[in-house]
Amino acid sequence: MSELIQTGTQSGVLTIRMNRPEKKNAITRDMYRAMADALEAARNDDAVRAVLLCGGSGAFTAGNDIKDFIAIAEGGTRHGEVHDFLRAIATFSKPLVAAVDGLAIGIGTTILMHCDLAYCSPDSIFRTPFLDLGITPEAGSTLIAPKLMGDQRAFALLVLGDTFDAATAR
Repeated sequence: MSELIQTGTQSGVLTIRMNRPEKKNAITRDMYRAMADALEAARNDDAVRAVLLCGGSGAFTAGNDIKDFIAIAEGGTRHGEVHDFLRAIATFSKPLVAAVDGLAIGIGTTILMHCDLAYCSPDSIFRTPFLDLGITPEAGSTLIAPKLMGDQRAFALLVLGDTFDAATAR
């Protein structure tokens, strides 16, 4: 397990913590692999009854590590780790809960859409910068967001890139 992803189980709850505070928990390929592996192990472990995803104080995650993804594109390699993680959260059959304090940007916001429940501090901020990056929304977010928040809010989030806080998300 990557030290950038810390895991531990207590009272039947597996905690998966992103631990890269100097980069606001920007997610790398290795972090995706570690989280995918942890979710797959939890899926098959009867002692794990639920999973908690979290970051540190001030940042759930700032999104994908752009330098890491540029290196992938330049190297012509596939994003297998990312797809494995997204498949794992999209098909996870046990309760999946997120604890958010601070930033949940890009994939951070998308991850929350796949969770059964997200607890957010009043300081939490959500944004999907797809427009700024010139990319399409990821991981089924165009399907899930309208169901969770309605068409207009989903459009503002995914297409316009509007930022919103925990009070608005509520």
